[in-house]
Amino acid sequence: MNSLIDRRLNGRNKSAVNRERFLRRYKTQVRKAVRDLIRDRSIEEMDQGGEINLPTRDISEPRFRHGSGGDREIVHPGNREFVTGDTIDRPQGGAGQGGNEPGEGDSVDQFTFTLSRAEFLNFFFEDLELPHLVRTQLGDVNQKKWQRAGYTTTGSPSSLSVNRTLKASLSRRIALSVGARQELTAAEDELEALLADKASDELVQAARAQVESLRGRLARVPFLDEIDLRYRNRVSVPVPVARAVMFCLMDVSGSMDETKKDMAKRFFTLLYLFLTRKYEHVDLVFIRHTDNAEEVDEDTFFHDPKSGGTVVLSALELMHDIIAKRYSPSTWNIYAAQASDGDSFGADAGRSVRFLSEHLLPATRYFAYIELHDIHDVRKSSLWAEYEREPAEHFVMRRISDRSEIFSVFHELFRKEAA
Repeated sequence: MNSLIDRRLNGRNKSAVNRERFLRRYKTQVRKAVRDLIRDRSIEEMDQGGEINLPTRDISEPRFRHGSGGDREIVHPGNREFVTGDTIDRPQGGAGQGGNEPGEGDSVDQFTFTLSRAEFLNFFFEDLELPHLVRTQLGDVNQKKWQRAGYTTTGSPSSLSVNRTLKASLSRRIALSVGARQELTAAEDELEALLADKASDELVQAARAQVESLRGRLARVPFLDEIDLRYRNRVSVPVPVARAVMFCLMDVSGSMDETKKDMAKRFFTLLYLFLTRKYEHVDLVFIRHTDNAEEVDEDTFFHDPKSGGTVVLSALELMHDIIAKRYSPSTWNIYAAQASDGDSFGADAGRSVRFLSEHLLPATRYFAYIELHDIHDVRKSSLWAEYEREPAEHFVMRRISDRSEIFSVFHELFRKEAA
């Protein structure tokens, strides 16, 4: 039977084993508490842990205890008014510190538990996924993976296989000693026969010398030899990788006020945090646009205060050019998320939707359009109206007017597909 000993170092007054057991046992309650915590948390606080409150009734364990049992007639010491058998009137409400009104609402004891950053993100992102990630054919081999490849006679001490080494040692000792043991048994039988027949001393001494020689021969067989050593062998093998690229397009024109830009940046920050944590082989491309589009790095995309007019088509054309140069749809899963207030002038909206329909949607696996609008603005923008005319299974549209809606929209866009 194999035994596993956990020797991970724990912090002071902490136990990694107990934490994992607790999170595994009360996963449903912790997941619900994380969802409640998300509603009151800003994007900047998303990559942090925090305290969650769990109702004690949800994590309480059944236990046995002794009850009073039977009939009990007790008069407590210090009683000056009552004797056994007296009837006590029901007390009437008085005007004490708590008043004479009963309390309202339910009171639930809370158990506070602190989640680390990694634990919080695991619960927050566990039901999210990039749709259709592996449907494109496998791309070029660009990753090496170490896998087991039997055993070898050379290697580092850390890869020594004790079980295989002992088996090899036992096999070698059996092979080297089987003949000598047979000869030793025959020599011992011959010695006993000579002693029983009271043979001459010369014959007895010769038989004893032969027995001692065979015993010494067996004793010289080493328990462990260098040729017995067996090391776990690992080889590097090429692994085909399903690659994905995520295009982040954001409108930074003058019609996008600071509130809308802040919501767009929060959405993309959450998206960036999700992608970089979830997948190791996802490229991110940041494109911002006014009347012209440009590819920028992450810091410029989120923090540079550029402003200007609005031409959505420029961003879509730049995305198409980047796909043609660097990301072939035959070997890459292509995704895109666009954030804008939808204020597109003139024929830009119609030209944008036609370009999207003819060039980008056939090449992408998923395209999400997020429209940012004022909370009291219920009218549809020109870009939204044009996008609505382009129904597609992998093209989705959502509107956001407040920061509190970002989480629900994000979960809706990137929820896992049903099996």
